[in-house]
Amino acid sequence: MPTVLITGATGFIGRQLLAELRAEGRPVIALSRNARRAHALLGPGVRVVENLDAIASETRIDAVIHLAGARVLGQPWTAARRRELMLSRTGTTARLLALMQRLQQLPRVLVSASAVGFYGASPEASFEPRDEASPPRPGEFQSDLCAAIEQEAQRAEALGVRVVRMRFGVVLGTGDGAYPMLARAARFGLGAVLGDGRQAAPWLHVDDAVGLVRFAMDRNDIQGAVNAVAPDGATQARFVQALAASFGRRARLRVPAAPMRLLMGEMASLLFDGQNAVPRAALAAGYQFRHPKLDAALMDLAVRAAKA
Repeated sequence: MPTVLITGATGFIGRQLLAELRAEGRPVIALSRNARRAHALLGPGVRVVENLDAIASETRIDAVIHLAGARVLGQPWTAARRRELMLSRTGTTARLLALMQRLQQLPRVLVSASAVGFYGASPEASFEPRDEASPPRPGEFQSDLCAAIEQEAQRAEALGVRVVRMRFGVVLGTGDGAYPMLARAARFGLGAVLGDGRQAAPWLHVDDAVGLVRFAMDRNDIQGAVNAVAPDGATQARFVQALAASFGRRARLRVPAAPMRLLMGEMASLLFDGQNAVPRAALAAGYQFRHPKLDAALMDLAVRAAKA
């Protein structure tokens, strides 16, 4: 069966994607900076490389899934941190392009992870629907970062590789990401509305994150940007109330925006601003969401968390 190369295979989405591919018998190569840790996390049967130079030119790779990158929310966006965030994504993409150029047979597709931050943090982006044709917001770091990621990935098109730029919203799952911390707070009645709560909170169940990546891999007619968000858009206030309700609670707290913006700087836009991204391309292509509705998706995750 055709081989799939995954960067970020030890990450949240990567682990679930890899597990599904391996269950079907698909050969997988995982790029990781720490091969020993990757082997421990991913189990036997996965080839792990720490450097793409270890992949021979005669290797036949059908699809490249680029999910790697440092976490955007966390450390302050100093100049050094911004460079790190940029290079952790575009640098790996450049190395993937160099690999493609020396392979005897080109991969069929590159699915490259971007984010809905591409649309920036303007009030319009939080209220007016943003589909894949909507423009970026030059001068805002999260938009510039996503635009640079996508521009680098698009270079593969000149080689004859189909490129899908997957713009993820907040991916929710029990294994990692934002959900475990948010769920813990909600379970103890500590869920909070951020600012006025009217900012858009684009979300996606991890099952659909993997499903959309696989859909993009398998469908040769899908190319370009794809908003990886659920069709049931929500404000942050609605999201946090639905999350609390999944544990039989209510969200009664409120975090004012002004002091957090002073403390966090531009990074606060990730929490207090949003993008009303809509999955126009995915729906037009016929993708069937497994978890299209917010309340049902959060109930599903609450049940999974209780069983874990």
